[in-house]
Amino acid sequence: MYQPSPIILQFPPPTLKAVDFESSELSDKDDYLKKLKKWQKKMLQVQQAYFHQKKRAIIVLEGWDASGKGGAIRRITEKLDPRGVIVHPISAPTPEEQSKHYLHRFQARLPEAGAIAIFDRSWYGRVLVERIEGFASEKEWQRAYQEINEFERSLIDDGARIIKVFMHISPEEQLKRFEERLNNPVKRWKLTTEDIRNRERWPDYEESIEDMFRYTSTNSAPWNIVAGNHKWFARIEVLKTVVERLAEGIDTTPPPLNPEVTQAAYEALGISIKNK
Repeated sequence: MYQPSPIILQFPPPTLKAVDFESSELSDKDDYLKKLKKWQKKMLQVQQAYFHQKKRAIIVLEGWDASGKGGAIRRITEKLDPRGVIVHPISAPTPEEQSKHYLHRFQARLPEAGAIAIFDRSWYGRVLVERIEGFASEKEWQRAYQEINEFERSLIDDGARIIKVFMHISPEEQLKRFEERLNNPVKRWKLTTEDIRNRERWPDYEESIEDMFRYTSTNSAPWNIVAGNHKWFARIEVLKTVVERLAEGIDTTPPPLNPEVTQAAYEALGISIKNK
């Protein structure tokens, strides 16, 4: 008889207090570009392995407003085959979605075999913004920790790999980025009144984030906190974290060429493999 895998919480859980912003910096652009190229190449190898082995991957990105989630996602996907990766930017649920269980709209966006799905914000909104803004009752958001753990366990038991990343910045860095957005016509649209209102409740969000780590960082789907004050460092660290987590226990070497393809290419096209 099937026995579900155990849900074991990490101990001690990750915490924002352990993040070291001072040592999380890349000051040399050439070094940044070199590392970016290296990890993007590895990310492509991982994507190809998941495609050929029909495995599914789910990447969850959470973080403060202006923490760099969009920039990190662009670096993850930049060199990938777009046919095998999809990004879901999650906003407020529609009236129809509100009439159903909050996990329903995420279940409908899960990746198919061989594909990678990236969630820019996720089901964790239940224990973050919905908790703070009162969109979920205390009973609902407290119940959500167990619901989320069981939801993720069901996906993992079904063969999916889940990578969860939280991008952390300091209040001072967020203020700098808000000011930059406000004064940059190209980025101005990114700053909303909601962002400003959320900042005013920083301590409340900080408490809910720590609770999220405490109750949903499991051994099979742990939270990874990335220091985001320095954008170059954060982008590389997110890429590296995603690649290393996805590659655990996975053979990422290219699959051997089908001999039938080799034979057909020689007979029909007159071409053959040069370096065997």
